[in-house]
Amino acid sequence: MKHGNHTTHSSRRTALLACGLLVLSSLAVPAASPGDQAASYIVQAASTELATSRVEAAGGRTTHGLSIINAVGAELTADQRMALAEDPSVRRVWENGEAELAGKGGSKPSDGDKVGPSSVIETHYPVHLGADLLHADGIDGRGVTIAILDSGIFTDNGLTKTPENDQRVLAEYEPSTGRTYWIGDDEHGHGSHVTSIAVSSREASGGKYNGMAPRADLVVVKAFDASGSASYADIIAGIDFVVANKDSYGIRVLNCSFSSTPQSYYWDDPINQAIMQAWRAGIVVVASAGNKGPDAMTIGVPGNVPYVITVGAMTDNYTPTDMSDDLLAAFSSTGPTAEAFIKPEVVAPGGHVLGLVKNTASLAEDHPEFHDGGYYFNMSGTSQATAFVTGIVALMLQDQPQLTPDEVKHRLMTSARPASFSGSSPVYTVYQQGAGLVNAYDAVHSVATGTANQGLDIDADLVGTQHFHGPVDAYETRSKGKTSYTFFVRGPDGQPIENDGYLWNGKYVFEDGFAWSDGFAWSDGLAWSDAFAWSNAFAWSDAFAWSDAFAWSDGFAWSDMTTLPAWVNVWVEQQ
Repeated sequence: MKHGNHTTHSSRRTALLACGLLVLSSLAVPAASPGDQAASYIVQAASTELATSRVEAAGGRTTHGLSIINAVGAELTADQRMALAEDPSVRRVWENGEAELAGKGGSKPSDGDKVGPSSVIETHYPVHLGADLLHADGIDGRGVTIAILDSGIFTDNGLTKTPENDQRVLAEYEPSTGRTYWIGDDEHGHGSHVTSIAVSSREASGGKYNGMAPRADLVVVKAFDASGSASYADIIAGIDFVVANKDSYGIRVLNCSFSSTPQSYYWDDPINQAIMQAWRAGIVVVASAGNKGPDAMTIGVPGNVPYVITVGAMTDNYTPTDMSDDLLAAFSSTGPTAEAFIKPEVVAPGGHVLGLVKNTASLAEDHPEFHDGGYYFNMSGTSQATAFVTGIVALMLQDQPQLTPDEVKHRLMTSARPASFSGSSPVYTVYQQGAGLVNAYDAVHSVATGTANQGLDIDADLVGTQHFHGPVDAYETRSKGKTSYTFFVRGPDGQPIENDGYLWNGKYVFEDGFAWSDGFAWSDGLAWSDAFAWSNAFAWSDAFAWSDAFAWSDGFAWSDMTTLPAWVNVWVEQQ
């Protein structure tokens, strides 16, 4: 693949529909003979109108208007697809892959925790992350709308209403039908679970809320069905709806808890293009890192977008009131990305998280051992960690609504708490934990004045005149038939930053005792933790070549007449 500059061929507030973790599988590509069977594609041109006219001219049928990326969903035969691929007015033809929600159940709530539908369990997480102190001060998400792209929510008052019993769901959109109406159901369960983490207004004894932002409003985008599946076109159409209606509903945050294995550079993925448009429009996008850890370079789509806030997962080690033994979850995907960006930016709780799931939802029926028989369900994943950060962002924007997405990202990172040192080395690297464990209280009260994403130009990225790579470099070592990579970060001057070298041999083991503590030497001792050098970016150039080792960089094209190989985030073991 050629490196270098690369051009790729009512005033209601809304709620964030948190995207669930996805497993992608392509629709089967029709055989060239007889050539009359139609399959689903995404066709991109200079405008949605032009894409529509070219599809119709080729004899195809449009299924989705995807104006956010100047594209349409379309049903095409093999011959029609080939004709469009050769049409000079058409920029790209992608296979319309399918996505499935995934996660992992935890241990079943204890007998003492079994409750009826109207009872409340203390979930601990708002206290764990300092949100309870903010709630006491009236910083609880009011006035901020979160959009959640997932499988919907069911009609539990903790999800649909504020503590004062006011309706918080401003709209629910179903991309597959194009209808905006109140559905009030979640056949799968994942959407309800992540939404409850972000905003549940259920109040346990002692006045502690289950959710991070219990008075935030919601816009629900129900893109996933009872099996947890959604097409690329439905996901993009959902993002399009959020961006188009951000002012009408006051949408400030979009939660995307889905992830899939990248099949191209970040700028060439159609979901990523829509995600970048959302960030450019002023919406803070929070995305999951993925559940493919602990291997290096496993960050998924759209978490590999350099602009957004990508979230990894930690676990409280089954001691929710003791932070000293908190651990990084082994399933949490690890950076860097193929384009040399450090990901994730931060980590949040993602092990055995209690959230709301209706007992008739697919998740509860398929995994009854993780359901309490009432409405609470244990689940693990970076999907859940993402929802915590989404709630924190809502708190930050309530307190300081003038913050831009880049400023929110910067304050969230500078206020995070890295894992402590063991001797002279951090117990987790920046490629595993980013800036560290989020803290809601510190993020809201941060006075950091810088911005993240230094050196990036999202306008140039979107039009294709310039793309970027991050500050990570690597060299390869072979010994006794085994290949290892050493990753290191280059500072703004191009020189390696001291103490960041980390040898990755594919067999890193998380040892007991790697923990967060009160002594955060990392944030005090390393120069790059103040400047956040990993937020810097560099123009893509022919000199940047270490990502050539990836199979897709040797010529894989989304429009190839092959079955799209995509998968992610299987149901991970509980931690």
